[in-house]
Amino acid sequence: MAIKDWPADERPREKLLQRGPGALSDAELLAIFLRTGVAGKSAVDLARELLDTFGGLRPLLEADIAGFCAGKGLGAAKYAQLQAVLEMGRRHLDAQLRRGAALEKPADTIRYLSARLRHQPYEVFAALFLDNRHRVIAYEELFSGTIDGASVHPREVVRRALAHNAAALIFAHNHPSGVAEPSGADAAITRKLKEALALIDVRVLDHIVIGDDAVSMAERGLL
Repeated sequence: MAIKDWPADERPREKLLQRGPGALSDAELLAIFLRTGVAGKSAVDLARELLDTFGGLRPLLEADIAGFCAGKGLGAAKYAQLQAVLEMGRRHLDAQLRRGAALEKPADTIRYLSARLRHQPYEVFAALFLDNRHRVIAYEELFSGTIDGASVHPREVVRRALAHNAAALIFAHNHPSGVAEPSGADAAITRKLKEALALIDVRVLDHIVIGDDAVSMAERGLL
């Protein structure tokens, strides 16, 4: 049965308009993006098949063009549309944390950092530089590769904090494995950075570890 023949409250587009996007499953959201199915399959059926093939929504969204276009019903035009949607989402979050905006909602900060880092195929260590009223000065990706005590240099972090005249920082880095649990190395790096920055009277407010979800080390009592 075609989606247009479904009851109105079961059609993904109408369901979104009535109940909001949070009420939709991954397959229903993807079906709205796909718009049409293929012979013998509705857009929702195709979406479910694609999610099964790719192993979920995140691997599908993060696939390169060759991998994406290998999916049934997908192609370069859909890939371009998807990249445009993802970039609009990142820019929307950028606007929420634009220069001069105060960080009032921790959830917004985590969403922003997750959007920046979650898709990276390798570890990236980043920082939000803040003034004494916790307004955003800048976001910078400082180090990449394997994030450990040898690759994160406190001297460079101190130099960038001074360059921005920052009063506080929030660190973030990603775990490409998807497991966001902070490691012993993460805690050790945070302690080293906190001690180095304290010498110039700059506070470390949090260190967010990002995987399939995100963990605040401040909330864990690890700062």
